[in-house]
Amino acid sequence: MKAFIEETKLPFLLTPMAKGTLPDDHPQCVGSARSLALKDADVIVLASARLNWILHFGLPPRFRKGVKIIQIENDPKEFHQNVKSEVILYGDCKNILAQLNEKNKSVKYAYDSGTEWWGKLNKKVSDNKKVSEEMYNDKTLPMSYYNSIYAVQKTLPKDCFIVSEGSNTMDIGRTILDNYLPKHRLDAGTFGTMGVGLAFAIAAQAVYPKKRVVLVIGDSAFGFSGMELETMTRYHLPITIVIINNNGIFTGIEQIEKDDSPLSIPITGLNPESKYEMMAEAFGGVGHSAKTPEEVESAMKLSLADDKLHLINVAIDPYGSKKPQEFAWLTKEEDKKPKAKM
Repeated sequence: MKAFIEETKLPFLLTPMAKGTLPDDHPQCVGSARSLALKDADVIVLASARLNWILHFGLPPRFRKGVKIIQIENDPKEFHQNVKSEVILYGDCKNILAQLNEKNKSVKYAYDSGTEWWGKLNKKVSDNKKVSEEMYNDKTLPMSYYNSIYAVQKTLPKDCFIVSEGSNTMDIGRTILDNYLPKHRLDAGTFGTMGVGLAFAIAAQAVYPKKRVVLVIGDSAFGFSGMELETMTRYHLPITIVIINNNGIFTGIEQIEKDDSPLSIPITGLNPESKYEMMAEAFGGVGHSAKTPEEVESAMKLSLADDKLHLINVAIDPYGSKKPQEFAWLTKEEDKKPKAKM
């Protein structure tokens, strides 16, 4: 894959579980211009990826109408799913790419980096990175998803395993937490399975005891399997857990005064004063509460230098949401007006 990308000079995108196949900071990676790349591409080489919900089924408006798909796939049942492929290459992706690389030694195809298409992509990447950097460095408190998760990113070893679970936490985290090695990211995957984050972290640490494993998880997602903290401490697994705590499921809840009736909390909300860090301490781990990016970064450094389980409870704004998206339905805005109390 690396040779194919670098010899053809083509722009590339990686699906979530493929992150790290090539580093996220590779100069040909256009992940920061994903919507533009998918929407305006005339031809797409689908290398073992599938046109399911993760790739919007290959349909407009996310893809160009009539886009030509070159599909590399080892399961013939997957050919022409949702969109008819222009060319199908049946077999193991690694072997097919090796054959294409061999052929290209004589063809010497390389896409010109000075084309209008590369220019559009590079400009979009640059513009989006500027917007993201402003959000990463925002000092407003309570924290957002962006500046809190970026504080985690700044401390991560390049060879660590990143496990992610939640809704906004996983989606936004995918754009911030960089992967540099193949098979070093685990998340809800194609089936969107919930409750797997802590189990994935345990498995990764058990198989690779000398590598660091960092789990970045939403507070609601943590609730599915939080008692696995006991398993982690029983087996002396030095996992770092970062709970991005917005006090609620998916979109958060309105700000609640400490003395308000519990009945004022929506059924999708959680107790805003939950001290998840104390759960880690109860089982023999180390707990941290973080309310600023500096506190997040400090707790991460302590955790990564230690051989114990660490849990960092990161308090963010319950109104926290994704940055505005090109397609409006991808951005959900909360109604911030006070709601009637029961």
